[in-house]
Amino acid sequence: MEQFRLEHTLGLGQIFKSLELNKNTGKKKRRERGETGRFLLPLEKRRGEERRPSRRRRRRGEGADRAVPPFAEGTPAASGLGPLGSGERRRGMAEARLLRRRRLCLAVAVVWVVAVAVSRVGANTEGDALYSLRQSLKDANNVLQSWDPTLVNPCTWFHVTCNPDNSVIRVDLGNAQLSGALVPQLGQLKNLQYLELYSNNISGTIPNELGNLTNLVSLDLYLNNFTGFIPETLGQLYKLRFLRLNNNSLSGSIPKSLTNITTLQVLDLSNNNLSGEVPSTGSFSLFTPISFANNKDLCGPGTTKPCPGAPPFSPPPPFNPPTPTVSQGDSKTGAIAGGVAAAAALLFAVPAIGFAWWRRRKPEEHFFDVPAEEDPEVHLGQLKRFSLRELQVATDNFSNKNILGRGGFGKVYKGRLADGSLVAVKRLKEERTPGGELQFQTEVEMISMAVHRNLLRLRGFCMTPTERLLVYPYMANGSVASRLRERQPNDPPLEWQTRTRIALGSARGLSYLHDHCDPKIIHRDVKAANILLDEDFEAVVGDFGLAKLMDYKDTHVTTAVRGTIGHIAPEYLSTGKSSEKTDVFGYGIMLLELITGQRAFDLARLANDDDVMLLDWVKGLLKEKKVEMLVDPDLQSGFVEHEVESLIQVALLCTQGSPMDRPKMSEVVRMLEGDGLAERWEEWQKVEVVRQEAELAPRHNDWIVDSTYNLRAMELSGPR
Repeated sequence: MEQFRLEHTLGLGQIFKSLELNKNTGKKKRRERGETGRFLLPLEKRRGEERRPSRRRRRRGEGADRAVPPFAEGTPAASGLGPLGSGERRRGMAEARLLRRRRLCLAVAVVWVVAVAVSRVGANTEGDALYSLRQSLKDANNVLQSWDPTLVNPCTWFHVTCNPDNSVIRVDLGNAQLSGALVPQLGQLKNLQYLELYSNNISGTIPNELGNLTNLVSLDLYLNNFTGFIPETLGQLYKLRFLRLNNNSLSGSIPKSLTNITTLQVLDLSNNNLSGEVPSTGSFSLFTPISFANNKDLCGPGTTKPCPGAPPFSPPPPFNPPTPTVSQGDSKTGAIAGGVAAAAALLFAVPAIGFAWWRRRKPEEHFFDVPAEEDPEVHLGQLKRFSLRELQVATDNFSNKNILGRGGFGKVYKGRLADGSLVAVKRLKEERTPGGELQFQTEVEMISMAVHRNLLRLRGFCMTPTERLLVYPYMANGSVASRLRERQPNDPPLEWQTRTRIALGSARGLSYLHDHCDPKIIHRDVKAANILLDEDFEAVVGDFGLAKLMDYKDTHVTTAVRGTIGHIAPEYLSTGKSSEKTDVFGYGIMLLELITGQRAFDLARLANDDDVMLLDWVKGLLKEKKVEMLVDPDLQSGFVEHEVESLIQVALLCTQGSPMDRPKMSEVVRMLEGDGLAERWEEWQKVEVVRQEAELAPRHNDWIVDSTYNLRAMELSGPR
């Protein structure tokens, strides 16, 4: 608040200083002209003057007794030189105008103060709410150290994201080893969209005030120690898409108000102490038993336990038609009718037998469908198993006009399901061998369990003896690569702030794959083409898990190097072994794509005698101190220079030759949030100086020099 008062004092001081300056300037000008305003006359002179009636009263003829009598023609007063002549009137009008200007300036000052106060009150309210949360939590690792109450605007705090209006839209404190309890003041964050507090030791109850966060999209409180009931007020979150309260100690029943959230896509209430009947209306009809597992007292739809008092199921009695009694006189008629029926049956049977014989001789169709209900053993969480016929209809029989893209794993088609929703259908291209169904199902289940706002959610799959298809939500804004290099003339380029959000969002998605999936998922093909953009231009990592999915024939060893030239880490190319650090390298190249707008591998750069590898090209420009040439020309001057430098530093740290020297994706997230980048960069520079000095030191064996040079070239440039 001290900073708040100081800013306001300075602002008002400047305004009133301006007013005083105008006042003094007016005095000075009048003195220079030899004029003295009537309000500045000496006291004796003012007392000796007669009071002059107002203009309105003079029009009406009032105040004649106090009015000054007319002067004779030729007197000083009549010529405008007296105290009440035309010069006096001009001075009075000038001072009236000055007074009006002062009042106008004062009004502007008041409006300015009110406007600033209103904006600061909003920011201060959110800052107070978050600081209350900090005071209520125990922070063993000083994660919340930057949450300084003397800074009114919380947008400068780590783990807090704001929109352009300086309103808090995201609080990301997952896996921060926090304990303590939540506070009701969180309900004051009216524009909050993401509240991520998963994987901590937070206890107590979930505040009812969270129901006031009507803009909330994701509420992740799983893997904590929350107790008490699930608040009924959560049913007011009409924009909520992700609600994960699993692995806590929540009790009571599931609020029926949650069925009002029509946007809910992911619900996980498993591993709690919930009881009562699971609602079956609204979006709850879409969720499967995995959403409610390990709640021993839950019953009804979505569980394997019927509720007490429900009528037991009994099969309907068998249908036994009454046996007609045939009289002796009708026996001949019956015999004739039976003969006619037999002849008719034979007449229809002959073509049927012929058709069946023809079908046996006809070659087997390349595609055939297995409806989902024919395989009751498949239970993959909230995934839907589509029939091949559904996807054929949705994509116009996989028409070429619906192709969204082609990649190493197959073609992607745009489709429209029967309910009208748009999907992207990925048709895996490799030939399938018998016996791979179980492995395919296992990998699909693994992919489906990776649910994060920055990961492409698997909606369903289709599996036949000859087909493997995956169904994803359709991303209207395409990929980062298409927006950088293949945008339509009417599409604006990606703004710099959007690019920084993409960098942070994709880093969070990859960090989730590495640190929160069991088993961990290695992407192996991180690039701008695999970072998709939703309707809000939020980064969504796609194609994760597909590398292992395509290698399902060998469950232990990956025999093929999957990736795209220019993005493949050196150790992966040389050994075929991938790790989290393989993804870190690819992510660093993707950052350079975001900054420069160029491809990771581009033969067109040879025309200018430049390196075809983007990483080598960037390092060459940095060595020549031509940083300004790195930035995408589409941005023109619409970028923040120090943010560009920070992203380049992160990219270079991620693309170091040795995988041991690269940071983890969780560290990358922290560096992008402003935590630890300076220290890590300084440490890297010291090591780089030592390395360069070692290279410049004289050597006696030429073969050692050549070997070192080749190793350095391989490490800096990556695979060629």
